Amino acid sequence: MPLGSLIHDLWIASIALQVFLAATLLAKKAWRKYPLFTAYVFFDLFETAATFPGHRMGAAYFYTFWICEAIGIVLGLAVVREIFTNIFSPHTALRKLAILIFRVAVVALILLACGAIYEQSISAKSIARVVMVATDGTRIIELGLIMFLFLCSSAFGLHWRQNEFGIALGLGTCAAVELINVTLMTHLSPAAGQTFSVVRSLSFNFSLLIWLGYLLFPERATSSGELPKKAQLEQWNQAVTELINR
Repeated sequence: MPLGSLIHDLWIASIALQVFLAATLLAKKAWRKYPLFTAYVFFDLFETAATFPGHRMGAAYFYTFWICEAIGIVLGLAVVREIFTNIFSPHTALRKLAILIFRVAVVALILLACGAIYEQSISAKSIARVVMVATDGTRIIELGLIMFLFLCSSAFGLHWRQNEFGIALGLGTCAAVELINVTLMTHLSPAAGQTFSVVRSLSFNFSLLIWLGYLLFPERATSSGELPKKAQLEQWNQAVTELINR
């Protein structure tokens, strides 16, 4: 099968999976607990349809693509914030600390984007460059999130079958592949670049399957054996509270 046809088929599959995911979010009423993730999924569905391979022509496609990328940056960061807010919801001080770190990361992204604007004249290409810089920064944050959850899941009493973990896993999977793409894109031949486009499509569909799996199967409740870990987390929360109150 030609790679072009395979990419087209994968795009169709991603639309079908996203429609199924959106319907599942509504049916499970998961949007009540994860409103920002729900918005992210619905916007991804819109973006996938709007940037369908057959539409790739002219200035309209160019601006549609980069506007969607910019909105996707904001929603991706919002989902990261939502995950941390839900994880630390019982621990006020830790939640405030996580939000503070999140805000610092957003300010760093804004400064990075401003630097990209300063280096170039205002044009369509410079706008695309700014969005690419911000997108890469967002992916680094998303990848850092999943690494953080993997390393600290036991301390948080967080199990791999909890929804927050699944949302982070899906985000991290896409972010890792996209960062690899950014690193290699200038070194790949056109044929190799098309092959990697297939890899990117597969990784996105895999993330959709991860999210569907977590939504369709019940979360794992925290067991009594994990309570000491939660007590430890509460000690951290108390320590941060005392630090804030000094």
